[in-house]
Amino acid sequence: MTTDPFIYLQFIRNTMAALPGTTEGLSHGTPAFYVQKKMLCRLWENGEVLVIRTDERDKWIAKDPDTYFFTDHYRNYPCLLVNLPKVDPEELKILLIKAWMDRASKTQLKAYQENIH
Repeated sequence: MTTDPFIYLQFIRNTMAALPGTTEGLSHGTPAFYVQKKMLCRLWENGEVLVIRTDERDKWIAKDPDTYFFTDHYRNYPCLLVNLPKVDPEELKILLIKAWMDRASKTQLKAYQENIH
């Protein structure tokens, strides 16, 4: 991806807009995305790191530790930090959709499935 934080945010917005029930708000003063009032992801203040909810943190870090990591603050949370300047856009899209799928309602999941087929 590029190095302009606005480009990252726009990519994330575009991906999330396709997912039923997703809303944008703020978390710690930065853009964040939610479904059913549950946070899916949020940008760090620097605009170049994304906190994303996932139960597969170790898998992603093992795949590419330069792109995927976590800090002590997130050690006990199901979150992964994504270095946006280094992430493959398709992988980021997969992570965003999976985060949404893990927290969406059955109705929202059905609506999404109907839209992609």
